Amino acid sequence: MREFGPEDRALFESVATALYEDVVAEGGIETTDARISEKSPDRPAFDLLVELGMVSLDETSTRFVAVDPATVQSRIIAPLGNEGSRLLQESSSWARAFAPATQAWRRAPATSQGSFMVLHDDADEGGRSRIDSYIAGLVAECEEEMLTAQPQAGRDAETLAAAAVRDTEMLERGTRMRTLYQHSARRSPVTADYVAAVTERGAEVRTLDEFFNRLIVFDHRIAVIPGKQEDLDTAIVIREPSVVDYLVDVFERAWERGRPFSSRDTGMLRDIAAEQRAMTIRMLIEGHADPVSAKRLGVSPRTYAGYVADLKREYESETRFQLGYTMGSQGISGRERGQDED
Repeated sequence: MREFGPEDRALFESVATALYEDVVAEGGIETTDARISEKSPDRPAFDLLVELGMVSLDETSTRFVAVDPATVQSRIIAPLGNEGSRLLQESSSWARAFAPATQAWRRAPATSQGSFMVLHDDADEGGRSRIDSYIAGLVAECEEEMLTAQPQAGRDAETLAAAAVRDTEMLERGTRMRTLYQHSARRSPVTADYVAAVTERGAEVRTLDEFFNRLIVFDHRIAVIPGKQEDLDTAIVIREPSVVDYLVDVFERAWERGRPFSSRDTGMLRDIAAEQRAMTIRMLIEGHADPVSAKRLGVSPRTYAGYVADLKREYESETRFQLGYTMGSQGISGRERGQDED
């Protein structure tokens, strides 16, 4: 039996199935039936049914009768399943075959392949983002530690679920992982699920009121940052050791100020609320538009408006101008906590 492809399946679904149902309902059709004549538009569908073995001549050779589809289905589907398994195995074998060459390329000194590389977020041949594919490869090869910083918690459930699988596989190999989020990430259920999955396997996650842009560092050797501020359509891969070291230092300074994501200590939660309040004050004093302020805080514009409304009630102000004047007259800057700590 020949292999049947998508065109055969389309013909089977659109025409042949209806013709088969007629054969079943009528207890068979005569070989002289107009529906299966050489000139009938249904003839290709009938020929497909004969080739599949769905209909056959009866003992008199004058009628075509239906055959149980269950006896035919396995003969069609089993070879396809076997071919699918073979292709998956071959795909895995090719992936393993490429691994040494890929690792050799990525471990090579920056001077041999360029200190900086630009990735664009178009789709690869498999329909996957080239940036996502490249990062997935780096995660798979990471041996010592991965550092990540996510200023906003805006990754959707599907993205975080895929990241959880990818990152837990890395952690189970013994690779360390540290991640920074903004305080607002604590209110995201999908982020909390992701954090629970990775921390269970040894990852550390902390949050801050605000910090630098998105950043991923692999083994202190390769860093990935957005191509432009707030632009996730391009990414820059950095291999220059001095620049990577600088980014790691920035991360470490932010990490020291972070607060454990999993902690539910009442005092710490009060501190987090105070830090978000202080940053809202700084955004107001610096004159940022609400969408900009909300983004830097990692919250929605509606939530940010709620923060501002709380401040108005606290300082008994009806307008933002009055609020600013009142805070200014009292010497409020939004940096009081930091000054006290210094």
